[in-house]
Amino acid sequence: MPNDVSPPLHLRRIERSLNMRRFYTLTLQPTLFGEMSLTRHWGRIGTQGRSMTETFADECAARHALERLTRIKRGRGYIDTV
Repeated sequence: MPNDVSPPLHLRRIERSLNMRRFYTLTLQPTLFGEMSLTRHWGRIGTQGRSMTETFADECAARHALERLTRIKRGRGYIDTV
């Protein structure tokens, strides 16, 4: 199990004309059984939001899912937070 787990990816989308202030966070973490979990946390900025965790057999599959979700969210107007 590698020790170099990447830091969480924080995205946000703010469109004042639509009264839209959203966040989206993606985190990769190893499980106790040698698998990798991808946790998604999303919602309106200032709220608790919702979360969902998905478990993958290996790190490669989890990173592929993370990259796919990142690509989708950026395509919808989300940007990285500084």
